[in-house]
Amino acid sequence: MSGSKTVVYKGPRQVAVEELDYPTLTLAEQNRKCEHGVILKVVSTNICGSDQHMVRARTTAPVGQTLGHEITGEVIEAGRDVEFIKVGDIVSVPFNIACGRCRMCMEGHTGVCLNVNPARPGAAYGYVDMGGWIGGQAEYVMVPYADFNLLKFPDRDQALAKILDLTMLSDIFPTGYHGCYTAGVTTGSTVYIAGAGPVGLAAATSAHLLGAAVVIVGDMNPGRLAQARTFGCETVDLTSAAPLADMIAEIVGEPEVDAAVDAVGFEARGHGAGAGEAPATVLNDIMTVARAAAGLGIPGLYVTGDPGGIDEEAKIGSLRVRIGLGWAKSQHFTTGQCPVKRYNRQLMMAILHDKVHVGRNVNATVLPLTGAPKGYSDFDQGVARKFVLDPHGMIAGAKA
Repeated sequence: MSGSKTVVYKGPRQVAVEELDYPTLTLAEQNRKCEHGVILKVVSTNICGSDQHMVRARTTAPVGQTLGHEITGEVIEAGRDVEFIKVGDIVSVPFNIACGRCRMCMEGHTGVCLNVNPARPGAAYGYVDMGGWIGGQAEYVMVPYADFNLLKFPDRDQALAKILDLTMLSDIFPTGYHGCYTAGVTTGSTVYIAGAGPVGLAAATSAHLLGAAVVIVGDMNPGRLAQARTFGCETVDLTSAAPLADMIAEIVGEPEVDAAVDAVGFEARGHGAGAGEAPATVLNDIMTVARAAAGLGIPGLYVTGDPGGIDEEAKIGSLRVRIGLGWAKSQHFTTGQCPVKRYNRQLMMAILHDKVHVGRNVNATVLPLTGAPKGYSDFDQGVARKFVLDPHGMIAGAKA
């Protein structure tokens, strides 16, 4: 193989598809062979809101950063130490890179593996400060610790037929599910989900799957709110000057819900038409509208370095959060990367047996790899779509 076309960050709101080296089974920083790894031919790879934070220059990502952590692929080469994953398998790749051997992995906290990032716990493909791993918005990618990390689909033809659902298993479906599950969503719950982007819509899908009675999604984007209504969600328009609690009361008869999820993160805006950025807004909202002793799931991304933050505190991730309110209400919070492996097999089974159609709900839209710059641009404009890149033309016939 001569190379691997890969999506690369080129500066604020600029990406390009460049020819990089074909991946090898090598751990470059350790200068040794990666016999526990595999090379994947990428079947599908998605553009994520987390990628968009980098492309908006809202992280410390350098120019030249490779992109892409949502990966589904076909194994085309396996290292000597890979026992259970075989060439030809179609697999989902959790965006968390995990060794399977450290204390965190042993306890199921694969989002904060201790052995895959020399800078801090936790690693991911194609992401700033996440260990320097090459991104998967590419033709080919190397995956380490393959036996532990990869989720094999049981039937190749079935997997390719359902690929626009299964491609969401690498990140946003488990992430949305994690937000709802840790918030305590269960049979009969009322739920508020802040954000109708792809993670918010995946969280809303998850809330339905978990048995919620009412799922309310809040956003300022009318197209995204309309998409949420296509699969049974109630919606609140946050450009309204009305208090959020009052809008929730109009739907459920009281100004609070049983569980709440932040699917927005640090680029949150205040309420009302033309509101500016106010990064603690969603965190304070979910404490306000969640009942006493409620759970708050926070899968939305917060960072420790934001060059575009609205003030010096925001630039280091220090926000004006009303922690006293959450304390007074005895609420509990779950933050951080979703440990994808905790959920992806069960969610795969729900997809394969037609219990859920997450690709349809997030409006999965296929582009060729060369369409990545347009996908990033359109996503930045707030279109109600989840862009799925198709590097090898393997998913053109799939339907969400």
